[in-house]
This record gives sequence, C-alpha cells and structure tokens, in this order.
Amino acid sequence: MKLQKNTLLALYSVLEFAARPGEHIPASEIAEKYGESAHHLAKVLSELVRARIVESVRGVGGGYRFIGNARRLTLLNVIVLFEDPAQELQAAPDAASATHDALARVLAEIDQIALATLGSVTIATLLKEIGRGLRAEEALPGALASAVRRRAPRAASEAEDAAASVDPA
Repeated sequence: MKLQKNTLLALYSVLEFAARPGEHIPASEIAEKYGESAHHLAKVLSELVRARIVESVRGVGGGYRFIGNARRLTLLNVIVLFEDPAQELQAAPDAASATHDALARVLAEIDQIALATLGSVTIATLLKEIGRGLRAEEALPGALASAVRRRAPRAASEAEDAAASVDPA
C-alpha cells in the first residue's frame, strides 16, 4: 500500500503533536521539518482539526496541539481521513477474467491484512517506538515501518481468522 503525500503528512503531524502533548506547535515548524510548504500543510491540518484529532490555537503562542487519544487513535483512523484504503483492482479484459479474479482475491487478502495491521497500530505504539533511544526526527519514518512490521504477524493471523469465517461463495 502506497500512501499519498497528504496522508503521510497527516501521520507525521499527528505523531509530532502527540509527542509533545499540551504544547502548541506552529505549522511552519512541521512544514519545515518535512520539507513541505506551510500552506499545503495547513490544508492537511484543517482536516485533522475537523476530525478532532488536533486543535488550532490562533495568535501569539498559537499553533496546533494534539487532542486525540493516543492509545485509541490508530494509523488507519488517520489514513481514512485522506484516502480510501479499500481500492479495488481495475476491471480486466474478458480473456483474462480467471487470471484477474485469482489476482484480485490474493490482493484483497493482502489488503485485509494491511488494514488489520494499520487498525492495530496506535499513535501511542509509535511514540513508544520513537522513544526507544532514538531522536524523533531520525526515528519517525523508521519507527512507523518497525511498529507496523511487529504488528503484522498478529494482524495477519486475525485477518486469516476473519477470512476463514467468511463464506467463499
């Protein structure tokens, strides 16, 4: 699964804000850190404000701060604000329908595993990963991947159990 630029910016922003709870962080600070324009980031942050994950405070000493619950907010909760993670495979030519159907089934299973994993990794989990002796600015992208890898076997097992309970017809 390849995440869009806005989705990644949202995840990075949420992690930055949640790592510094109660602190108002200027959007320009996040934008500069991730090499993005403050104007573009403001659009992403406005969606996070609408979702009540962060709040915006205007004026001197203003900025954004995390108001979500880091123990309950998952990566999937943030991702679905910006994209549809359940995209389907494009229709195949008639001659390739059996091949297409087989490939679509495998890709759908992979998507289920990915969604289960993303739904099981919380912001708190990633913050713990970041805190394991690494500075946040160095650890954030690696921590995201590491936390997802650690959760993947359990999520895969859960997805297999769910798939086994579904009638294949």
